[in-house]
Amino acid sequence: MPADTPTVILQMDFASPPPWGEARREALRALAHSIAADTPGLAWKIWTEDEAAGRAGGLYAFTSREAARAYQEMHTARVTARGATDIQARIWDINMELSAITRGIPA
Repeated sequence: MPADTPTVILQMDFASPPPWGEARREALRALAHSIAADTPGLAWKIWTEDEAAGRAGGLYAFTSREAARAYQEMHTARVTARGATDIQARIWDINMELSAITRGIPA
């Protein structure tokens, strides 16, 4: 398996203050670029939000559990500083064989 193949998923979500919609996208665009460029072991991130519930977060694919844990720790501090509360996080191993069958990971 290539070294850059994701092996774990970090799922994080938290109660988040506004803004939402376009204002949120504008406010977080620079952060998205920074995450993409400066996060060791990150293969990809999907941003998630539920405005009605006041929650935001993401799904992150990392190449190692260690990289996912390091990011979780750093990101928890970052979103706390931005006003987030009720932060929940889980790290999941990827079942590579079954995920390839369902097109979650390239075969």
